[in-house]
Amino acid sequence: MARSRTPKFDASEVITNEIIRIIERGVLPWRKPWTAGGSSRPLRVGGEPYQGVNNFLLTMRTVMAGHSSPFWMTLPQANALDAKVRKGEKSSVVVYYGQSRKDAGADEHDRSDGDDHSEEARIFRFQKSYRVFNACQIEGLPDSFYPDPEPAPEHPQSEPIPHMQAFFDAIDITTVFTGTEAYYLPPVDKVYMPSITRFQDPRNFYGVWAHELAHATKAPHRLNRDFGFSKFGNTSYAREEIVALS
Repeated sequence: MARSRTPKFDASEVITNEIIRIIERGVLPWRKPWTAGGSSRPLRVGGEPYQGVNNFLLTMRTVMAGHSSPFWMTLPQANALDAKVRKGEKSSVVVYYGQSRKDAGADEHDRSDGDDHSEEARIFRFQKSYRVFNACQIEGLPDSFYPDPEPAPEHPQSEPIPHMQAFFDAIDITTVFTGTEAYYLPPVDKVYMPSITRFQDPRNFYGVWAHELAHATKAPHRLNRDFGFSKFGNTSYAREEIVALS
């Protein structure tokens, strides 16, 4: 009797399912302002910030779990520091994307004289995954892995923040402040925003404005991004929202 094979671990599927579960709970942690251990970005054990999707994923997990440290590390890295992951703690999956070049002579015996083997054909891309723990899940780490959070700056309600306002004013995309909804309207190439007086925290105002300006980058005379016909809930809509959230 043939033995059943264990399904191959698919990091992309695990990450996608995790995001879906969080959305179904009605919680959108990436829209929340937060600080973690004096840094708003997840850090590797050596202090280097995570990039791309790992930055997004670990930030989301930091918020959901309430971790106060920005540092994440693998089990071997924790052990090397004479520290121990607490029993029962769950790891988080992170991914690494790279590319490699095949040895031109490695598959020479498989070639036929008529094959066209270009340089591009010998380059392949790959994805690897590994698991990390937040410093708050680990015992015995030096105090430097638990930095005190920086005090959150206080801004008057509904008042512009000068340096942020200057940044957005310099962007050559027309924004109209009116109504109660925020959106980008492609036919007229304009962003529509509620006024800052409708926001309790001006940082949220600038966050929404940045999101809508990201949508405006899809215009043909900018990045010319087109995922096809888009309506709320379909694949094209989801792809565009992911771009604007990045």
